[in-house]
Amino acid sequence: MNMNNQQQQNLTGTSQMPANISHGGHELFDAHEAIGGIVSGLEQYMIYEQFVQDPQLKTMMQQHKTFLTQLYNTLVETLKTGNEPAVKTQTYNMASSNDVLYGMTPKQPKKPAQTVNEINDECVSGFIMGCLKSSSSAFTMAALETTNPVLRRVFADSIPNLIEMAYEVFLYQNKHQYYQVPQLKQEDMQNYINSFAPVQGTMPN
Repeated sequence: MNMNNQQQQNLTGTSQMPANISHGGHELFDAHEAIGGIVSGLEQYMIYEQFVQDPQLKTMMQQHKTFLTQLYNTLVETLKTGNEPAVKTQTYNMASSNDVLYGMTPKQPKKPAQTVNEINDECVSGFIMGCLKSSSSAFTMAALETTNPVLRRVFADSIPNLIEMAYEVFLYQNKHQYYQVPQLKQEDMQNYINSFAPVQGTMPN
């Protein structure tokens, strides 16, 4: 037997493999990390909820938890079966308007809380923003490494939902001036905006 035939015997195509084991090694490592991040996020939401004073923030967190729990179940089912899940990827629609406040107002310098009594809505909104940013990055990396087409699509389609939730948290923080948005001078802004020009004649005939 020559070397090429021996190498061919060590290879298995998707069509010869049950869907529930059609996963690569690197894929499983990244999927494990991404799904574990959702577990951690849900647990953190549960812990932080007790410190929330603002009903709007509490409602938002409850909506996130419901959505993320379904996403978790969809991911676990897809990982175990390799097939289309019973509940496909949903679309998260935030309740907030996307009105951003630009500009800076003076604030007291921030420092870490020294007791749990200092944990407030600003802290909690920052914690959940961190969870969502982390999951967005982990899902992107997992989608890029996933070989199973269904699991890849679930990861990829979930990234916009995580971004939407993070944007909703940002809007909440911005509204309460927890997250201020400075702007460049008008002249500098225009220089950046106008620093690229479109390529002409790229449309197909």
